[in-house]
Amino acid sequence: MEDERISRAERRRRTEEAIVAAARRQFGELGYERTSIRGLASEAGIDPALVMQLFGNKEQLFSTAATSGIDLQALTSATADNLAEAAAAHLFADFEDPERRTAAEALLRSCLTHPAAAAALREQVMAPAQSAVAATIGGDDSELRAAVLNACTLGVTIARYLLRDPVLADADRQDLERVLRPALEAVIAANSRS
Repeated sequence: MEDERISRAERRRRTEEAIVAAARRQFGELGYERTSIRGLASEAGIDPALVMQLFGNKEQLFSTAATSGIDLQALTSATADNLAEAAAAHLFADFEDPERRTAAEALLRSCLTHPAAAAALREQVMAPAQSAVAATIGGDDSELRAAVLNACTLGVTIARYLLRDPVLADADRQDLERVLRPALEAVIAANSRS
């Protein structure tokens, strides 16, 4: 009886949430290659055709799973004055949360080892955020500076959480932000080509 009172939109939302939760877990544990639509559907308790109907393909589902729970709003809505702080905070968001860290690490690892996963993350997640950051930065080379800003935070993320560079992995977050923020501010403030 309860299912009859749930709207179609609510059933769809719950189904999508179950699929994305299964996708985050499986992409995290199995990696991109070994995660299958059939396996995701089985875990979510639905037909594989419904996964395809709702998400289109594995790449789109990966992109959705990779971004679920990630708050890009603070980064994309930051002003030029607080962009370096927002970029540094964004670096730590998923990786400092014990409940999301394992999945975040595995999803990032998938992006580094599988071209389709990398393309999905680059084109569907990073490009829109980077474009918003470039608009905030402004100037002749704002797109380049936004890309360098992204590369700096991504590089620190990879070195700290995946490669576990001892100095970065053991560094206190506040110390790392203290050292990183001036570098990010320098990238943001370089308003014209020299």
